[in-house]
Amino acid sequence: MVPERPSAAHTEPVELPGERTHERLRNYPPPEQWDDVVAYDAKAHPRKVPRHYMLVPTTCFNCESACGLLAYVDKEDFSLKKVEGNPAHPGSRGRNCAKGPATINQVNDPERILHPLRRTGARGGGEWERVSWDEALDDIAARIRKSIVDGRHEEVMYHVGRPGEDGFAERFLQAWGVDGHNSHTNVCSSGARLGQTLWGGYDRPSPDHANAKVILLLSSHLETGHYFNPHAQRIMEGKQGGAKLVVIDPRMSNTASHADVWLAPWPGSEAAILLAVASYLLRTRQIDEPYLRRWFNWQTYLARRHPDREPTFESFLDALEADYAEYTFEFAADEAQVPAARIEEIAKLVASSDHRLAAHVWRSAAAGNLGGWQVARTLWFVLALTGSIGTVGGTSPNGWDKFIPHGPNMPPSHDHWNELAWPAEYPLSCNELSILLPHFLQEGRGRLSVYFSRVFNPVWTYPDGFSWMKTLRDTDQVGLHVALTPTWSETAEFADYVLPTGNAVERHDTHSYETHAGRWLGFRQPVRRVALERAGHPVADTRDANPGEVWEENEFWFDLSWRIDPDGSLGIRKYFESPYRPGEKITVDEYYRWIFENQVPGLPDKAAAQDMTPLQYMRRYGVVEVQSDIYRADERPLTAAELEGAEPDAEGVLRKPSDLDSTPPLVGEAGAVGLQHEDGTTTAGWLTPSRKLEVYSTSMADWGWEDQATPGYIRSHVARSEIDLDKGELVLVPTFRLPTLIHTRSGNAKYLNEISNSHPLWLNSRDAARLGVRTDDLVRVSTSIGYFVARVWVTEGIRPGVCALSHHMGRWRLQDQEGSRWVSGLVDITHPDGDESWLLRYKGGVAPFKSDDPDSSRIWWTDPGVHQNLAFGVQPDPWSGMHCWLQKVRMEAAHPGDQYGDVFVDTRRSIEVYREWLAMTKATRGPGGQRRPEFLMRPVKPKRRAFRVAE
Repeated sequence: MVPERPSAAHTEPVELPGERTHERLRNYPPPEQWDDVVAYDAKAHPRKVPRHYMLVPTTCFNCESACGLLAYVDKEDFSLKKVEGNPAHPGSRGRNCAKGPATINQVNDPERILHPLRRTGARGGGEWERVSWDEALDDIAARIRKSIVDGRHEEVMYHVGRPGEDGFAERFLQAWGVDGHNSHTNVCSSGARLGQTLWGGYDRPSPDHANAKVILLLSSHLETGHYFNPHAQRIMEGKQGGAKLVVIDPRMSNTASHADVWLAPWPGSEAAILLAVASYLLRTRQIDEPYLRRWFNWQTYLARRHPDREPTFESFLDALEADYAEYTFEFAADEAQVPAARIEEIAKLVASSDHRLAAHVWRSAAAGNLGGWQVARTLWFVLALTGSIGTVGGTSPNGWDKFIPHGPNMPPSHDHWNELAWPAEYPLSCNELSILLPHFLQEGRGRLSVYFSRVFNPVWTYPDGFSWMKTLRDTDQVGLHVALTPTWSETAEFADYVLPTGNAVERHDTHSYETHAGRWLGFRQPVRRVALERAGHPVADTRDANPGEVWEENEFWFDLSWRIDPDGSLGIRKYFESPYRPGEKITVDEYYRWIFENQVPGLPDKAAAQDMTPLQYMRRYGVVEVQSDIYRADERPLTAAELEGAEPDAEGVLRKPSDLDSTPPLVGEAGAVGLQHEDGTTTAGWLTPSRKLEVYSTSMADWGWEDQATPGYIRSHVARSEIDLDKGELVLVPTFRLPTLIHTRSGNAKYLNEISNSHPLWLNSRDAARLGVRTDDLVRVSTSIGYFVARVWVTEGIRPGVCALSHHMGRWRLQDQEGSRWVSGLVDITHPDGDESWLLRYKGGVAPFKSDDPDSSRIWWTDPGVHQNLAFGVQPDPWSGMHCWLQKVRMEAAHPGDQYGDVFVDTRRSIEVYREWLAMTKATRGPGGQRRPEFLMRPVKPKRRAFRVAE
């Protein structure tokens, strides 16, 4: 479609909700025209055939950025014709990466799942029958009800990948009384989360890139980092404003190509580099002393580490400088295998940042290395020393820039604790130990009666995927597996029910992410349903508007919960009743109507100003800006309501009475509301036990890790000293993605697969010469539990001693008609040396196929990639629980008989590796028998008594 040529009026600045007015050409029709936008049919050219569209906003579902989208719905037949960016969205501002517009591919994918399916043969056998939603819901509800009635609450588990929503799963899990939330986070970000949480309670950074003087990134952030579209925009704005960009990454990425300084260190040495920067700042006293005096828990640092020193701030600074004196530029250079002068160059840039250092680490080094959480801990150390936390151009915590509303009549917390997700060996983990679930089940630590995999694919995404296949096939360990998914996946192959849920334009969700120094609330909505209702055609539920019988999850959970407790005797049903029609089941409109009327500050007034209800406003614009220009929220004065009944403890923490039936907030301790400073002022402060930035973490010490209580350096399992290059050993970096691909969500987006259509193994020319291989040669890469066969690409874009293979390809299918043929290859899985040996081998690559989409017959690419994760043993960091993705591997030429894409694993060796890493942990209880520190974030947080082990 060719948009109608804009008139001169379109060049005038127009203020949209959440967007400041500024002079620019208009790229989008103004909102007042969204009910009827005319565009000409490109296929009718040269004739001018107008088409009339209704523009309906929603948000992207293809990564966690939740960028705004505008869907073009044909007013004649209510079909979706294209998807563009939503200019009203404060985070993405109308600009999207390729995955946003590719949503149209997912809607029209001829291979998508359109009806509920039930297994008829063995799991993994590919035999299915179509069933009704009623049949599936009645069966699932009966099993969950029996588990609850029998007191087997923790046998119900909800396992989510990218949630795509905020605050909804808590409702049904708390209402059911199950501690059943599990997530993908320990293969994603729990390392960085712990390092940041120990400082201030908040677990993610929110850099103000656009206003920075120096931008420091430990990632390939422009193309593969977290929130990469909204952040990438602002990183480039910062550079245009004169900011210096520093990138620390062993791989030459698009981001590194834009850097003023690119450092390619040995993986795992990043914390040493950052500590050398911190040491330089301390010895030159280029630090913000007033900030440190007010916000560091320096008295505790002195009392725990230097009890004989004079308890003054000046003494603390001297002690701190001495404690970090060993981290010289030369020490860091030796660890990182880079010139010391380059580290010094970075240190001087950081020292010149003038409180405007915007920094970020999320996956990258923090997700790859043993002790990777110290990378995030040391990065925030540098931020604090420069006084760049919460400043204009600095780095804030995510909680300041994120907003989570909850629906009506929120269920209270339960007092359950699920040790399948929160085992005693990992008391400091920021999130669930989900990668260990197969091993825990195989060890007999528990079983699952009902297991939901929700838009998630652990068989493919997680390490040791053959152990997942083995467990999911065992009906004694997993009684019922329900896969909620828009598409076929490797995990759905091993489900009992495959239930089709909607994608970005077929579902409701609210969400908010830390894209900049402001808060916004986005509203994902099923666009065809909204368009039909706007045109006067009522829709009973989203299935009436979506393709086939595709359903949105919110209505699914409402209905399932109602069936679990149809008469209200379990106390569940009441949390799914309408706030406007007592005793009746809540509708999705009523749920969001209540949120928007009661939970979003300023929204009712904004809606009234346009003669709308809050729900109408959000349906019209898809987003609302809640607050802008958020800085130094730690200095926010406490309100009278917050202060009422609060008393300061010995450290000045203002607390209200709480008992074991109290529930700690998502982050923070129950009853703590703020901090009373030495000068008598009271502010919100931070969310740690001291309400300060904890340079010394008492929680780390209290749970048995006093040696790790301060920012430090832990040599990685792939440190240079661990690698023997002469024996063909290398470090494998699998933690980067091809820019257009994102896990299982966009495998069925044909244009994205056309862009990212090969899977090269990056290898430096020096290593290639040493190993005697060239570009396109097949190599066998051996890991701790097996091997895989990949194709080499010799490049100077990666440092010597390191190879890299993206973790976003290698898709496969067991049955020809199950799985996206746009991207996957057909495989056999055999057991060449007994039941514990597993070999995955392609029978065919990506190839053209016949379907309702003529483009499927035009496929020209062939490479499905290598499923390398299968060959990785589980390597959970003993502190954060983060799977340490980087692998010590041995590379050699492919053996006779090896084929591209082969993956071989001995699952007996998988068990040995699991036990080796488990032995590094400490099953320590904290003060008063606590399982874990209360202040740490924990999804679906239970009552305080659940944090304590029963006597």
